Amino acid sequence: MLAHAETSVAQLPQFEPVPVSLPTNASYTLGAGDRVRIDIFIVPEYSDEYPVLVDGTLNLPLVGTVSVQDLTLEQAATRLADRYREFLVRPIVTVGLVSPRPVKLAIAGEVRQPGSYTVNLDGNRQFPTITEVIGLAAGVTLAADVRQIEIRRNYQGTPQTFSVDLWNLLREGDLSQDIVLRDGDQVFIPTATEIDAIATRQLADASFAPGDTAPFQIAVVGEVTRPGSYTVGADSEEPPTVTRAITVAGGIAPTADVRRLRLRRTTRDGTIEEVDIDLWQLLQAGDLSQDPLLQAGDTILIPEAAAIDVTEAQSLATANFSPDTIRVNVVGEVVSGGTQELPPNTPLNQALLAAGGFNNRARRSSIELIRLNTNGTVSKREIEVDLASNVNPEDNPVLLNNDIVIVNRSALSSVSDALGAVLAPVGGFFSFINFFNIFDNLLQ
Repeated sequence: MLAHAETSVAQLPQFEPVPVSLPTNASYTLGAGDRVRIDIFIVPEYSDEYPVLVDGTLNLPLVGTVSVQDLTLEQAATRLADRYREFLVRPIVTVGLVSPRPVKLAIAGEVRQPGSYTVNLDGNRQFPTITEVIGLAAGVTLAADVRQIEIRRNYQGTPQTFSVDLWNLLREGDLSQDIVLRDGDQVFIPTATEIDAIATRQLADASFAPGDTAPFQIAVVGEVTRPGSYTVGADSEEPPTVTRAITVAGGIAPTADVRRLRLRRTTRDGTIEEVDIDLWQLLQAGDLSQDPLLQAGDTILIPEAAAIDVTEAQSLATANFSPDTIRVNVVGEVVSGGTQELPPNTPLNQALLAAGGFNNRARRSSIELIRLNTNGTVSKREIEVDLASNVNPEDNPVLLNNDIVIVNRSALSSVSDALGAVLAPVGGFFSFINFFNIFDNLLQ
């Protein structure tokens, strides 16, 4: 039976770094809640099972109250023999542990649910190890430094501090690092000084990592289709990565500088950690260290590129974190105007062709391009059209999501429409006269 107490991180003790060390296999010490068997040789009437009371004492026949708090079983037997010696000749006393008291522990630092925990040692339940206690706290966070886990223990009134390296357990199977904890132990898991993407992936697969991927909040800002806050992790068995978060945000924008992404993380102690990410290395060399796992509260910052390389843009458009399509509105004098669903990095000429090309009323020499910028502004530019041109910023630029392409009427069509508007009333008047002429002819 496990119980989680209402203990905040601020209430837990602060830990200082200590040298790597492991505790010795010290004897069990008694405390409130233990149940012991006391046997007095040749005096069976005084032999029985007794509980250790809340003040750490035993209430025994003949000798009354005897304190056994923080004593080993051997030390308790010696103390009881001394007390019974006042009434018995050379008493031989043995003390055995019938059932140990519940183990109460505190755990703080880089775990998902820090606080105090109680483990009841019912039946054949063994004393908990450090990895089991981390599991009770819902696992370590991805920012944990499992190489320097600190344990503070008070053994018979003497404070002791140990350091455990669970990385040795993960890499080398060193079970000596998975130490058994005692009642009253305090565990602190520090924050790693830097984000190591490869180590983080290995840590995420550990038995003491979170066993589920409960949804959590992250933010994606900058050059993505839909920047903002997102809930991730609900549809995966492992924490999402940077590229997965970018996909959830609608995909990378063609204007993004994929070589200079930054991952910003707030640790349990409130410090901010940042790591540079180069997604171009992921695309070209398969470097998975550039696609780190995320945890709750992470922010991904994607800057705008100073210049766009056409060849790189085409490669980027095929990446799994690019949007499948972009929406471009082509309106005016085209055959099939309206919203066009186009592949990312589609140039202007291809968008015009997707809309069926110019109709016979179009001004074919230039178009207007209206762009909704990510900073909330709107830009408008006139572009000289050259359908034979390669992709370039001047006359065949790459289009972005929500761009608007306006194809105006040619000068001849404009004049024709203007004349039609002027002559329309005159034409209507002559049509009216002709109507009465027809009516007059019918009456004759």
